[in-house]
Amino acid sequence: MNDTTLTAKPRLKTSAMIASIAGEGQVTRSAPFGHALAQLAREKKNVIGMTADLGKYTDLHIFGKEFPDRYYQMGMAEQLLMGAAAGMAHEGAQPFVTTYAVFATRRAYDFMHQAIAEDNLDVKIICALPGLTTGYGPSHQAAEDLALMRAMPNMTVIDPCDALDTEQMVSAIAAHNGPVYARLLRGNVPAVLDEYDYQFELGKAKLLRDGAEVLIISSGIMTMRSLEVAKLLEADNVGVGVLHVPTIKPLDTETILREARRTGRMVVVAENHSVIGGLGEAVATTLLTAGVTPMYRQIALPDEFLGAGALPTLHDRYGISTNVMADTIKGWLR
Repeated sequence: MNDTTLTAKPRLKTSAMIASIAGEGQVTRSAPFGHALAQLAREKKNVIGMTADLGKYTDLHIFGKEFPDRYYQMGMAEQLLMGAAAGMAHEGAQPFVTTYAVFATRRAYDFMHQAIAEDNLDVKIICALPGLTTGYGPSHQAAEDLALMRAMPNMTVIDPCDALDTEQMVSAIAAHNGPVYARLLRGNVPAVLDEYDYQFELGKAKLLRDGAEVLIISSGIMTMRSLEVAKLLEADNVGVGVLHVPTIKPLDTETILREARRTGRMVVVAENHSVIGGLGEAVATTLLTAGVTPMYRQIALPDEFLGAGALPTLHDRYGISTNVMADTIKGWLR
């Protein structure tokens, strides 16, 4: 065996792991959650930050650097994290707890349920890597987190779209007394909603643009994709409206029903979540219960364990990329 055989090959960089969802050339803002929480903490002295060895990967390190005496690093122990947050809330603190969505909703579910939600404690659980925003595979892809959190009594559930949504969400949930589960977009987060005169309001859906042929009801990154789809289909003379629903629970049923009752257009729910138990089923139940029956379709992740790989490839494969969404909707309109 010669020296050449023993030489290790350099490892290639990949976007399969924790990649940005921003498109090439897209305007972004760095760590909107971390900066917004630090701003909140300057005004509210009872705000604390807690994490389970993921401060850097949930942007909580920005808060920790400015407020080291209010920053709690609990180690790789998510159940302990939730229990400790409950105890701090009992003592008058307002904990903002961060980890990955899979670790909160799957590993620490019972602790959130029994220690936080049952006592209706003022704990904010902010979770990164929601849905298909990582290519690590099923161990890190929280494709069912909204279904789990929707089913938990007392829990408010939020799926923000972009940097602006995330920034404005922080102060809004701080003003709400009770437990909150929010999906987190971390790192360099796209700035999409700035051009739509948008203001986050807890429990409110917002019509970002109107259209006569299709209404897309969406949350999270799928609102960004839906706006891109609307612009693509505009070139084909297809009018696409986009109703952004950042609060999954409580659901803004009044706005959803008002928009869905308009005749002559297909309703499509688009979500970065399993087809089971998320926004799609919540909207479908709302429509059927009210006797509103438009042509209804859903764009969501399949009921299966998702693959690992580069995010652009996975988004194409599972139908949540802009181009595949546009083709799917055009097919439904034929």
